[in-house]
Amino acid sequence: LGDVTKIDGASIDPVDVITFGSPCQDLSVAGKQTGIRDGKRSSLFFEAVRIIEEMRGITNGKYPRFAVWENVPGAFSSNKGEDFRIVLEELEKTACNGADIVPKPPKGKWLNAGEIVGDNYSIAWRTLDAQFWGVPQRRRRIYLVADFRGKRAGKILFECEGLRGDF
Repeated sequence: LGDVTKIDGASIDPVDVITFGSPCQDLSVAGKQTGIRDGKRSSLFFEAVRIIEEMRGITNGKYPRFAVWENVPGAFSSNKGEDFRIVLEELEKTACNGADIVPKPPKGKWLNAGEIVGDNYSIAWRTLDAQFWGVPQRRRRIYLVADFRGKRAGKILFECEGLRGDF
């Protein structure tokens, strides 16, 4: 579809799932951790959220049903955990047209897995390592699923039905 900053979510064909991974350089512990708002690359996260909101607006909240975001575990600690809180809050606002502020976790440290469940939406995240999924290297990543019309995000990420091997 081209440049993500020029995509109009209201004018593209509606889809059930939008997946995206905002560039990680501004969140990674290997980088400067300038953050999701101030970083020039990681701030593209907000473009994906805008596209989702535009599509949901034109379809009266029917599409997309799900969003899947992927990023480095440094997102948990970037800006003292504030960046990951912003990710959760923005997706929660998208799910329910405005939301309460997502609080920082107790003791200020995000867990490797968690879930937010609202009246008719859910957001779940989990850190997974690619070495357990057939990739011959350690590559830990946060995977986040937002279910904008139900409470299945946790089921998608946490139930391992049908998987074999050491996961």
